[in-house]
Amino acid sequence: MFSIFSKWLERRRELRRLCRDDARQLVERDPLTAYYDAQRAAARARFAGDGGAFLHWARVAAEVARISQAPMNFEIVESIVDEEERRAKLS
Repeated sequence: MFSIFSKWLERRRELRRLCRDDARQLVERDPLTAYYDAQRAAARARFAGDGGAFLHWARVAAEVARISQAPMNFEIVESIVDEEERRAKLS
């Protein structure tokens, strides 16, 4: 039982590290658009039906919001989601 729990805990830590690494990479590439880039990736995954990728990119967006000093506008996020939804419908 303990080994199952420790494996689960290690997997959670690994996923958290992946999210942090992706968030740092986005912020290093462009701090002003990092949050929106993560939201765009989450929206694409959502409309592609990839639940795992959606959760990952949503967590990355949350991590970017936590570490970044850039302003974030919810209206821009809404427009990104709308754009990605239109794109998914055309595909």
